[in-house]
Amino acid sequence: MDWTTLLQLLDSTIRLATPLLLACLAGLFSERAGIFDIGLEGKMLVSAFAAAAVAAVTGSVWLGLLVGIMGSLTLSAIHGVASITFRGNQLISGVAINFLAAGLTVVLGQYFFAEGGRTPQLGQGQRFEQLDLPFFAELRDIPFLGTFLADVISGHSIITYIAALAVPVSWWVLYRTRFGLRLRAVGENPAAVDTAGISVPRLRFAAVGIAGLLCALAGAQLSTAEPAAGFIRDMTAGRGYIALAALIFAKWRPVAAMWACLLFGFLQALALRPAIFEQTVGLRIQTQFLDALPYILTVVILAGFVGRAIPPRAGGEPYVKER
Repeated sequence: MDWTTLLQLLDSTIRLATPLLLACLAGLFSERAGIFDIGLEGKMLVSAFAAAAVAAVTGSVWLGLLVGIMGSLTLSAIHGVASITFRGNQLISGVAINFLAAGLTVVLGQYFFAEGGRTPQLGQGQRFEQLDLPFFAELRDIPFLGTFLADVISGHSIITYIAALAVPVSWWVLYRTRFGLRLRAVGENPAAVDTAGISVPRLRFAAVGIAGLLCALAGAQLSTAEPAAGFIRDMTAGRGYIALAALIFAKWRPVAAMWACLLFGFLQALALRPAIFEQTVGLRIQTQFLDALPYILTVVILAGFVGRAIPPRAGGEPYVKER
C-alpha cells in the first residue's frame, strides 16, 4: 500500500467516524446521567431526513440543520418524558423511537418527494462543503507531514471539526465543571444528589437534551456532508448501535470513545477499498465480509466487554424521590 492510498484511507476513516463519534458522545452524556438511550439510531435518522428534506426544499443547509436539530430534540423530549417523568422502561422507549423514526422518515419522504422514501440529491448551497483549513495547503511540500495535514486533516465538513472539538469539550464539561460533577453523580447515586437539593429530573433532561443535539449533528453529517448528499431509506444502517458498542468499549470516557469510533471508521473505510487487502496481505477477501466487519466487531465488543465495563450504577433505573 503506497502513501497516497494510505492517506485516502485515513481521510475516509475520519469522515466515516464523524457520525459515530457524535452519536457516541450523545450516549455518553445520556448514560452518565443514568438514562440508557437505545434511540440514538432513531434520532440520527430523523435528523438526517429533516436536514436533507428542508435543505432540498429551501436551498439552505443551515436551515436544514436547524430543523434536524428540532426533530432530534423532539424525540429526545419524548424519551425523557417516558423514562424520567413517567418512569417507563428506558430500553423499550428507545426501541419505540427507532421504530417510529424508521417508519416516519420513509412515509414522509414518499409523501413529499415521491422517490421511494428518498430526498433529491443535494447540490451546492444545500449541503456542507469541504473546508480547507488556513495555511495547510502551503505545508503540502513538507514530506509526509505536509501531505498528511493537507489531505487528511484538512478538507472535511464543518461538522467533522465540531465533532473533533466536542471530544475535549465533553471531557472538560464532565470532569472539570460543577455541571459535569453533578451529571456523573446523578448516574451513580441520584438519591445523594437529591439530598443536596439538586433536581435529578432537571439534570437528566439536560443530559438527554445534549444527546439529542449531538445526534442531530451526526444525522446531518450523514445526509448533508457526505459526497453523495441526500437522504436514503435507513441510511444510518445501525450506526447508533455501533456507537453504543464503542461507548461500552471506551468505558464511558470521551477520549477513549474517540479512538473506538476511529477504529470503527477505519473498518468502514477499509470495506470501501477491498483491493488493499489483496495488495498488502496477498489475500482476496469478499466485499460482503469487509462490509460486515464493523458489525462483527460490535457483537464481539458487546459479548466480551459488557461484563468487564462497569456502567453507571443508577443507569436504566428510574429515580423515585423518597418522601
